[in-house]
Amino acid sequence: MSVRRLAEESVQPTSFSFNRSNAAWAKRKIKDYPKGREASAVIPLLMRAQEQDGWVTKAAIEHIAEMLDMPLIRVLEVATFYTQFQLAPVGKRAHIQVCGTTPCMLRGAGDIMDVCKKRISPNPFEISEDGNMSWEEVECQGACVNAPMIMIFKDSYEDLSITQMEHIVDRFAAGKGDEITPGPQIDRIFSAPEGGLTSLTGKPVKVAARKSSAKLPAAAKTVVKKAAAKVAGKIGEIASKKTVKPAVTKKAAPAKPVAKKVTTKKVPAKSSGPERLKKPSGKADDLKLISGVGPKLEKTLNDLGFWHFSQLAKWKKADVAVVDDELSFKGRIERDDWIKQAKALAKKAK
Repeated sequence: MSVRRLAEESVQPTSFSFNRSNAAWAKRKIKDYPKGREASAVIPLLMRAQEQDGWVTKAAIEHIAEMLDMPLIRVLEVATFYTQFQLAPVGKRAHIQVCGTTPCMLRGAGDIMDVCKKRISPNPFEISEDGNMSWEEVECQGACVNAPMIMIFKDSYEDLSITQMEHIVDRFAAGKGDEITPGPQIDRIFSAPEGGLTSLTGKPVKVAARKSSAKLPAAAKTVVKKAAAKVAGKIGEIASKKTVKPAVTKKAAPAKPVAKKVTTKKVPAKSSGPERLKKPSGKADDLKLISGVGPKLEKTLNDLGFWHFSQLAKWKKADVAVVDDELSFKGRIERDDWIKQAKALAKKAK
């Protein structure tokens, strides 16, 4: 597996945010997953960020980590593991992924890559001089019968020749990629045989014709009737041998003594955890100063009744267990040492 790292800081944007339509889509997508499992939306959100900006930026990774309340390293792990995510800028109009696995290589993938080297750039991931095109070699894309093939964004272009590939590159470079129909670039339907169908070429048989052809000859009908009568006779013979057993009346079981109700004292409910406030006492503290707490997590803490460093500083082990459950982040409070940070910030605030 190749090492994949984020692009240099010099090309990284300073910030990222989804546009209005993508932000609404992201909120709906997160709700597709059960409460406490919102992190499952990380791949769809990273892909939508890539579709918006053309590649996955460091700022996008940080933004998505905050949206999903995930540690930054977890989102970074996903983005660097899957090669579908581009971690550096690519061509603005098209980034061509050429399949280089055995079936495509045997069918001319090398020639397809030569077109990319000639028309775009000599090396993979290098952007063309006009900034519009780039290319790379990838592993199998699942259309071996249509080899050789490429992918541009979400569309595949199959059954390619050198001439067809040159035409595709030219159209996308000119901003007219929508003129190319995705799929096979020869006269075939999806993955059907190149020369047309070789089987199942007859006309469909009508229902009435099928029923008439299913009629049995008279001799066959006689055999079927005799076999059915023989089976019926055997069933009757077996039934006649069965004897009917007299019904057995069961004696009524003696009535069980009614158990006396035992009154037990109610156990007082356990403490609800640490001290909570319906509203801040004076001005609320900026809980985001605690390492590991972002804007979304701060809001959650406020909703739970925690507004001040002094509140967090008083937490005991039992309190931490309660808040851990409420935040669905087992061990995060202790791992980032919120209590120690809160004590220091509370002293500083005085």
